[in-house]
This record gives sequence, structure tokens and C-alpha cells, in this order.
Amino acid sequence: MKRTTMADVAHEAGVSKSTVSQYLNKRYEYMGEDTKEKVKAAIEKLGYQPNSIARSLKQKRTSLIGIIVGNIMHGISTEVSRAIEDYCHERGMHAIVCNAYDDADKEKNYIEMLRARQVDGLIIFPTGENVEMYKQMEKENFPVVFVDRKVDDVQVSTIVVDNRDATFSAVEHLIANGHKEIAMVTPPLTIYPRIERVKGYQDALKAHNLSFSEKNLISTKIANIVDELEVLFAKSNPPTALVAGNDLSFLEVMKFIKKSKIRVGEDLAVVVFDNISFANILTPTITTIAQPAYEMGVKAAELMYKHIKKDSFEPELYTLKTELIIRESSEGTFS
Repeated sequence: MKRTTMADVAHEAGVSKSTVSQYLNKRYEYMGEDTKEKVKAAIEKLGYQPNSIARSLKQKRTSLIGIIVGNIMHGISTEVSRAIEDYCHERGMHAIVCNAYDDADKEKNYIEMLRARQVDGLIIFPTGENVEMYKQMEKENFPVVFVDRKVDDVQVSTIVVDNRDATFSAVEHLIANGHKEIAMVTPPLTIYPRIERVKGYQDALKAHNLSFSEKNLISTKIANIVDELEVLFAKSNPPTALVAGNDLSFLEVMKFIKKSKIRVGEDLAVVVFDNISFANILTPTITTIAQPAYEMGVKAAELMYKHIKKDSFEPELYTLKTELIIRESSEGTFS
């Protein structure tokens, strides 16, 4: 069966091939509604499928962008990806999502694969370890946007939250409620946001003349958190409050709490960094540091779209604010 061509659509609609091309590329500026409807009807009647490869060669664009997330298990990764996909869909673009699992080799392989697929740009939660590769893309003026993490000496557009201020506010809230022994639990301090969150925790203690104790900072692999907490809480003068550095850390904290029969909000105040979806249905409800994840995704997509449309661009940095949502797990006073 003969493949339907753009010329067939033009003939059916009674318009020129260039008009059909403008319709397919969503250039409607000089096209009346009647013409648009005719072309649309002709495409549907003939079952026309544009040749995306030919269009890509002509336009030097594929309308594809790559998203490389650090770890798809984190709520922020899925929410940011969803926002980017929504933004792309509205503009006739498509996104390919890859999960690097915070592995530098995987990230490198995905960057190479996506560039071989001729994506128009990359939105990356960077591991921070492929600096030469990042710099090469910067040198080539290839559109790249970093999300959630800064990388020193790499000049690309970046969207982050104020992690340091966020944990400062959370710890200050706990101190105001009478807590002096405050623990923080986080995965290893290998990436920018985790480091900044710990700095905010330490800053708040210092600002209120409380000494920082190494024993109260647990920075370890997720699988080791429960064991580390058991050691910490077996010591004299254990913490009365705890900040979980992200959603996966929080799940391990809750395993420990259940195992140890600790009463959240009574024996131990708890705050988690990430607005976990079930925080307000647990008993007690959980205080969270909410990141504007969807807004971060939209902003990343906006920057990518702008970069793709230009041959050159200046990198931009956006630092968004978080929100401390106080719930039952930390609102009680301690004395």
C-alpha cells in the first residue's frame, strides 16, 4: 500500500505543501482557522504520519529531550520528570527519562546514548563526577540544564532549592520547642544538596549556642541507617529530635522507630526533608520540608525550551524556597 505523503494531504485539503508543513510545525501565525481545520481533517482522513526523521534532518532538531534523574525512587525525581513531560507535551516535544541511580558510569553512558539519539538537550540531576563531559557540552553550546544539584566550575543553567536555609529553619523550629539533642540522618555526603542540608543543620545549632556532636550526624548508605540508629540510641543522652535528610532516609528511620517502639511526637520529634505524599495521613502526621518539585521541573523545561530555540545562551541560576509544614510529629514542646 502506498504511503500517504504531504502532497496527498495538501491535495485533499486544497492547500499548498508549505501550508501543511506550517501546520505540522505548529506555525499558525498566518493561518486561518478554516485552513487549520481543513488540514487537520485531511490528515485524519488519510491517516497521514509525518516522517519524523526527515523533519529532524530538515529542522536540525528532533523535538526530543533527555532527562537523567539521580534516583527515580526519590519523590522529587518523579515529580520533576512529570512536570517536564507535561511542559514538553504541550509543545509537541517528547522526553526520554533515564535513571542513573547516582552512578557516574551510568550517567556517562546515558549522556552518550541520548546524544547519539540526537536529543535537542539534556536535563540532568548530575552526579557531579563527569565534570569533563559536562564541560565539553558547555563548550559545544549544547543545551544542558542541571536540576537539584550544582556542580562547581561548570557553567550551565541550574535550578536548586535553598537546602541550607531549609534545614536551618527545621532545626530552629525544633530548638524553639525545647530540643537540644537533635540528630540528622542522611545518605553519604557525596552530592551538593546533602552537603548543604547538613551545613544548615550545623548552622542552626551554632546560631543557638548548641554544640554539634559527631555522634548525632548519621551519614551512611540507606541499608545501614537502622543499624546506625540502634547504636546512637543505645548511648547515654540520646536525641529527642531527628531530621531525615530525604524520603528514603525517612523510611529507614520509621523502620527503626517501629522496631524500637519509640513514640513519634512524644519520645522523638521527627522532621523529613521532602514533602512525602503520605505525611498527612500517618499517625501522628509528619512535619515535612516541602520542595517545589513541580515548579522546579517546569522551570527546567522552560530554560531548556529557551536554550533550544537559541544558538547561544547565558547560563541562569534559580534558587527556589522550600516550605516547612509543621505537623504533629514535631509540634509538641519538650522539656
